[in-house]
Amino acid sequence: MLSQHAINIIKSTVPVLEIHGTTITKRFYEMLFTSHPELLNIFNHANQKQGKQQTALANAVYAAALHIDRLEAILPVVKQISHKHRSLGVKPEHYPIVGQHLLAAIQEVLGDAATPEILQAWAEAYGIIADAFIGVEADMYHQTETQKGGWSDFKRFRIARKVKESDVITSFYLMPEDGAPLPTFEPGQYISIKLEIPGDTYTHIRQYSLSDAPGKPYYRISVKREDPMADRPEGKVSMFLHQGTKEGDAVLLSAPAGDFTLDQQDSRPVVLISGGVGLTPMVSMLQTLTATNPERQVTFIHAAQNGQHHAFKGSIEELAIQHPALNVYWCYDKPTASDRAENTFHREGYMTLDWLQSVVPTSAASFYFCGPVPFMKTINNALREWGIPEEDRRFEFFGPAGSL
Repeated sequence: MLSQHAINIIKSTVPVLEIHGTTITKRFYEMLFTSHPELLNIFNHANQKQGKQQTALANAVYAAALHIDRLEAILPVVKQISHKHRSLGVKPEHYPIVGQHLLAAIQEVLGDAATPEILQAWAEAYGIIADAFIGVEADMYHQTETQKGGWSDFKRFRIARKVKESDVITSFYLMPEDGAPLPTFEPGQYISIKLEIPGDTYTHIRQYSLSDAPGKPYYRISVKREDPMADRPEGKVSMFLHQGTKEGDAVLLSAPAGDFTLDQQDSRPVVLISGGVGLTPMVSMLQTLTATNPERQVTFIHAAQNGQHHAFKGSIEELAIQHPALNVYWCYDKPTASDRAENTFHREGYMTLDWLQSVVPTSAASFYFCGPVPFMKTINNALREWGIPEEDRRFEFFGPAGSL
């Protein structure tokens, strides 16, 4: 337990962290990877280059300081991050290394303002928070390894099939090399895939949502090819998966993880809203709902640039024919002439609150949404304006957690 004196000291640093948090975390990662380059085998290099990881960590440190007197308030965040840590292979021995370099970064960035008293208080607080992570993750590792078909860390799989779903999305059907049965998962969860890309010193790990229902003899992920754009380089892992792998190749997978999951005990109508490749966890949820609870009212809404970028369109429309309780709607912001001629979409442009209210039968529903951050901000703001309670607005970030 932290003393009240230590709590007061840490809370006094909140305004400083609000201003200098990202500078501290940027310096932290520089120091960490200089001293321990082997950790580059765990971290997402692209998120480092784009500053996403530094911002996510700064937000986490800020939240810890803000709620240091009631750490139970950040327990949901601890569990969410712990899912990612477990899927990446983060272990207890990594925490002292992180703590050492985080305190060193605080001291370097803040200079004389980081007094010995402040550093000591933060060292004590970090120890308590690290212990919380280690305890939660130990339970997750145990549950993952001891479940039916489970395993620890990474396991060899084969790419059984590659299926092109759209001009930019390809599905990978992954089966265990040893032929063992697969553990089940919750619709909405993800796996981590570890790859060695020729010419690169370090391995790459990426997390992809499972895009099929549980209970199959394979895991399916559906990956968008991240082509280079003016504001970002190409996605190294997605490009390699699309262009550098073939059926029969081996990859390493961690067991399913994640807390963005379908509440299957809820009998209320459910609304699944996605943008771009954010539809992958929604497809898993949809297939599960139609298979296990076909009477439950489901509204499935997806936004894509156009029909060429739209994955799973045909299979979802087929589900809608088979299940009267399912209604589907497509939004295209850049429809092609063919899309218009064939009348294959329901709205041109972006989703608005008025339009959502016109197609969603009731606000007394559970809403799940996923996609690019600007898209999710728009949906979250619309649902909040509609009066949808926070607990009924559930969403998933692809990559480090951000803020809506």
